[in-house]
Amino acid sequence: MHVRTPPEVPEYEINPNELDFTQSKEITKGTYCMAMWRGIQVAVKKLDDEVLSDDDQVRKFHDELALLQRLRHPNIVQFLGAVTQSNPMMIVTEYLPRGDLRELLKRKGQLKPANAVRYALDIARGMSYLHEIKGDPIIHRDLEPSNILRDDTGHLKVADFGVSKLVTVKEDKPFTCQDTSCRYIAPEVFTSEEYDTKADVFSFALIVQEMIEGCMPFAEKDDSEASDAYAGKARPLFKAPSKQYPHGLKTLIEECWHEKPAKRPTFREIIKRLESILHHMGHKRQWRMRPLTCFQNFEHKKKHNWDLSSHDGSSSGSHL
Repeated sequence: MHVRTPPEVPEYEINPNELDFTQSKEITKGTYCMAMWRGIQVAVKKLDDEVLSDDDQVRKFHDELALLQRLRHPNIVQFLGAVTQSNPMMIVTEYLPRGDLRELLKRKGQLKPANAVRYALDIARGMSYLHEIKGDPIIHRDLEPSNILRDDTGHLKVADFGVSKLVTVKEDKPFTCQDTSCRYIAPEVFTSEEYDTKADVFSFALIVQEMIEGCMPFAEKDDSEASDAYAGKARPLFKAPSKQYPHGLKTLIEECWHEKPAKRPTFREIIKRLESILHHMGHKRQWRMRPLTCFQNFEHKKKHNWDLSSHDGSSSGSHL
């Protein structure tokens, strides 16, 4: 007699009845929606019934789930669990109510240079973690402002791993822009040549420049035209005043979007460069403050001496 064993339930499995969508709203390009789970707000990505017949979409869902459950880093959105034993299948992550970097840039335009460098560091730290996972580094492939979320403290977290892949996994068909924007994707991703983690470094360069410039790369072009421009070795122009770019940042951006991926720095190197840039900016501000402080001290001492001399003078006169 053959006894069928029930399928093993993953430890991250969430009971769908615990998810409350009564006050749900779409977030992050409509890919996720907000819900309540055990008294906290969460972000939920659903694989709806009409998509279940699409084997490719189901495979991508399981691939994203497999990646998310491995990730633990302060600059990566936190995976909480999933619904896989019933339909619709869902991925549940932490909910970050301050929105994404795209919303912030739309609202503020140019960011202050110090804020842009700090945000760049947050992104670089999250990406460095992905690229240096032992055994199976992860290429995000969709690093752009809508996929970078802000937490309650103002720090950034990398999110949305729907088109991410392991470096060691070879694809059967070329990458397309069906599920994502082409505007921030490195040109080598669309060719038949192999690519690696340096494709994310290219995307990072465009984001950093956008934070300083206050507008999307090649804003006058549509996504496909921007992609063609990168392939033709064109890069967005630096239009902001030089003072908006801290010393060394413009050079770093140019290295990150170098036409030859091997020439681009790793995120580990990028972090060191950004930390040095931020440190230099801090010293520069301190240097600017010191002359004013010295001047104030000089004025105080001068006034003090004048008061003493006035007091001595008046005392001398009273003895006459």
